[in-house]
Amino acid sequence: MDNKMMKYCGSIQQMIYVRPVTYREGRAEQMNAVEAKCGDIFFHSALDKALDISDFSYKGMNMTFLAKPGLEGRNHYDTNGEEALRSIMGGLFFTCGLENICAPCTIDGKDYPMHGRMRTTPAEHVGTDIVREGDTYKLIITGEMREAELFGENMVLRRRIESVLGENSITVTDEVENQAFRPEPLMLLYHCNLGYPFLDENCRLYVPSKGVTGREEFSQQYVEEWDRMKAPIDNECEYVYIHDMQSDENLDTMILVANHALNIGLTIEFNQKNLPYFMEWKSLASGDYVLGLEPSNSSVYGKTYHVENDTVHYLKPFEKETNVLKFSVIEGKEMIEEAINKIKNKGAKK
Repeated sequence: MDNKMMKYCGSIQQMIYVRPVTYREGRAEQMNAVEAKCGDIFFHSALDKALDISDFSYKGMNMTFLAKPGLEGRNHYDTNGEEALRSIMGGLFFTCGLENICAPCTIDGKDYPMHGRMRTTPAEHVGTDIVREGDTYKLIITGEMREAELFGENMVLRRRIESVLGENSITVTDEVENQAFRPEPLMLLYHCNLGYPFLDENCRLYVPSKGVTGREEFSQQYVEEWDRMKAPIDNECEYVYIHDMQSDENLDTMILVANHALNIGLTIEFNQKNLPYFMEWKSLASGDYVLGLEPSNSSVYGKTYHVENDTVHYLKPFEKETNVLKFSVIEGKEMIEEAINKIKNKGAKK
């Protein structure tokens, strides 16, 4: 973008803005968020829930899943075992961890809730800005979340969300630091959730995998259909697939969901150094129609699995790890084919 654009605008906020909002009704009452517009994309980042992106749309079309309870803030039952099913909203992504992902469990008398506590941790030191760098306008949201306990862990997640006007993408940069004086387990999963009207039976999933297995027998029966959506089916069971995912020589990888009827796709790019696992959650059930894409540093089998197999990932005292995820909307057959070929090439290189 250049000064020519400004000739058409009274305020740059016609094209790009970020502003704080507070919800005033229902389960979302008093929840704080940031509303953001950057060209053709529009989204909300939930300040009270780890800055997770609760919804995302492109040219007015919703692309993400919102669970049946709807938009909601933090509740007393958020981290009470399987009661988490009543508070998980979906969104472009929510953050699972930092002590546990997936199923709730109890180890040595300590309870670990479903998908952990980070997803309901409010942000501190929040900052928002629109900056101009040459001819480029960039939207920025920053903040940090602390997961801590007296005589327990002291983990900090510093998050930076950026979007450049005209690029139709969001880049999320996360730094996790262990500020305790002992090694601490770090389990981290990015639960990305696509929904209608972007997601329908015309969608295909493209992943550079050399092998896919079902988590349970039901999923394994339909493993050959892992990359395809169907029309909603009443009371259908969920499917979970584990991908043996490949990357290039730098461990960079990419996945794509393409709606071939709309000629619109969403890519997710990340590095596998700290996120070596990738799981797919597919629900064709009427009313629970969603495709979940899950880069992770731990297995879908959860904390118990890693404890039993002595494979828990730890951060040393004051050690840091950084992850970068980029979500991009692409439009048109040519761009979709280019992304598909890029994914195929990543699969062929390893």
